[in-house]
Amino acid sequence: MRSNIRIVSPAGRAALQYVQRRNFSSSLRCNAQWGFIGLGQMGYNMARNLQAKLPSSDTLRVYDINQESLNRFVDETKALSKGAAVQLASSVREAAEDSETTITVLPEPSHVKKVFGELLKPVLSTQRVANPDRLFIDCSTIDPASSREVASAVHSTNQGSFVDGPMSGGVVGATAGTLTFMVGAPDSLFPRVESILLMMGKKSLHCGAQGAGLSGKLANNYLLAINNIATAEAMNLGIKWGLDPKVLGNLINISTGKCWPSEVNNPVKGVVPASPANRDYSGGFGIGLMKKDLKLAIQAAGEAGARLELGDRAREVYESAEKREDCKGRDFSVVYRYLGGKE
Repeated sequence: MRSNIRIVSPAGRAALQYVQRRNFSSSLRCNAQWGFIGLGQMGYNMARNLQAKLPSSDTLRVYDINQESLNRFVDETKALSKGAAVQLASSVREAAEDSETTITVLPEPSHVKKVFGELLKPVLSTQRVANPDRLFIDCSTIDPASSREVASAVHSTNQGSFVDGPMSGGVVGATAGTLTFMVGAPDSLFPRVESILLMMGKKSLHCGAQGAGLSGKLANNYLLAINNIATAEAMNLGIKWGLDPKVLGNLINISTGKCWPSEVNNPVKGVVPASPANRDYSGGFGIGLMKKDLKLAIQAAGEAGARLELGDRAREVYESAEKREDCKGRDFSVVYRYLGGKE
């Protein structure tokens, strides 16, 4: 008997959703322009994946304060025979002007506020893109309050829709297109947002209204920060008691102590072959980024009136570890080294 069931890959589903959205919305142009602001380690690779999956009739206009990143992006995409045409923008306004969708991936809340301050004043032109069709997706990891402030500025000036879509998966996931996005958006807008994000990642989780994506990510990363320190302490403790690192790691990972830092990102060399510990803690999720996310989570918890017993102490650990030359700039599992763990 012939089956009518089709299995569609995430990339294929994203392309299908994108085509359906373009086909069934008469207000959207056939030759769309996209804006992408922020070509750091994450944004660069996300933009590469987006460019490759967009039709050749579209244009991707990119901007970053680092001219070298811009030039490298243009040179690398020129070598491709598919995807959207790439244009360099001379400013954030030029990247967003006439863009149906503008994606931002920026380091800090202050950067997001500055960029949108420049975008919204004076009002963007509606000659080619009507404001109701204009969409801003901010994939930066910032505090929910700052995100809501920017969203309010966008919506109060009637210049489009603003949603938050922070991601998980690191540089490896951004390069491979396997990121998970946590989205804060109205129900009616999520299908459109998801179709775009799946061109840069593998999963998209709708967490609720605007700001909910960031709340979800910061709650998760708070837990990750604590688990990482606890895993480093437990491994160090067991090894000092004379346990073999691999035996201890296996014990934890088949028992109740199992967590992502123990199973995937184990801080002890040789326990998990692919973990940064085997590369002198290079690559992975930088300790500076974890310190930043933990600070944002603590700040957001204070605003919500949520009690955190371990937050401040964990932040002290990451701050102290980052100050050491043999820990600075390395994966956050390097706290094992900071604790005096045997390597």
